[in-house]
Amino acid sequence: MARFSELRLGPLETVPVSVVAQPGVTLMSLVADALGGRSQGVHPTWRRALRSAVPEGAEAVLRPLFAREYSMVPDCLTPTAPLWETDLSVQLERLAEVPSEVLLRELEADFEGRVPRQWQGVVDRPKAFIHAYAAILGAVWEAFGPMWARAGSLLARETERVGVAVVSDALPLVLTGLGPKIRFSGQTLSVPDPHPETFERGARRVVLVPIVSGRGASVFSFDRSDAVWFGYPVPGLDTLWTAQEADPARDPLTLVVGSLRAGILRELVRPCTMGSLASALNCTPATVTYHCAQLETAGLLTRERRGQHVMARRTASGGALVNLLSG
Repeated sequence: MARFSELRLGPLETVPVSVVAQPGVTLMSLVADALGGRSQGVHPTWRRALRSAVPEGAEAVLRPLFAREYSMVPDCLTPTAPLWETDLSVQLERLAEVPSEVLLRELEADFEGRVPRQWQGVVDRPKAFIHAYAAILGAVWEAFGPMWARAGSLLARETERVGVAVVSDALPLVLTGLGPKIRFSGQTLSVPDPHPETFERGARRVVLVPIVSGRGASVFSFDRSDAVWFGYPVPGLDTLWTAQEADPARDPLTLVVGSLRAGILRELVRPCTMGSLASALNCTPATVTYHCAQLETAGLLTRERRGQHVMARRTASGGALVNLLSG
């Protein structure tokens, strides 16, 4: 059952609102989806591209941040502070130079002196973690940067739309249409959160951050002293994905193995469970299982049961076929 944190805004006519096209929020949404197992609705084509762009072992490095027991990114590791700094290269340079003692101090404070087990490797080698983490974020943004640039007109249009809504007392219309995961009722905004809390806005500014990642994007911070902010899918996002999709009739891999099997092979840039494949390709687990069986018979992938899950991975032949027909 989904759980939600709540932000109590107070009377909307008194709420100061800004819009910031903050690329760091988009970056964290992309990382959460492609590498952290937290779905943001990123298009499968881009999810595969981002997974291919990062260093080997990136998911293991990021595991503490997205652990199911407690999902948390320390403030010093977020490329969103200060929120008003929209040059991501500056943010990433600053992040790579975070002193070890700053990270350790934040972990100690965030977990009230009882740092969870999944963070122990970070505590033991904080500087190595910071360098690996910064390299992963840099690789993701290097791959996605052209898409962010293409989204410039969408972001400009959204900034104008919200500005008009604020001056014309139509802010409730904006807040009720912020994507499938964000709810607004009365004076309260609710966002999905595995560890829900209730926050009062007080006198803080509200900052809306349009995200260029996926239709299910939801990233937020309600505990800053200067502002509360939340990210949501920029309207018109689907037009970016549509423009990027290849024509299936001209895709050599699709012509050889079919569209769904081509999608499976491309998704398996890293081993996946049947469930994650089905989710990524928007089909049922039974359908994925059938097509994986055919690909396994052809020697293009292997399957192995691990506990309650069946893991699929490309064989050398499967990888060679994808590379040959995707040039």
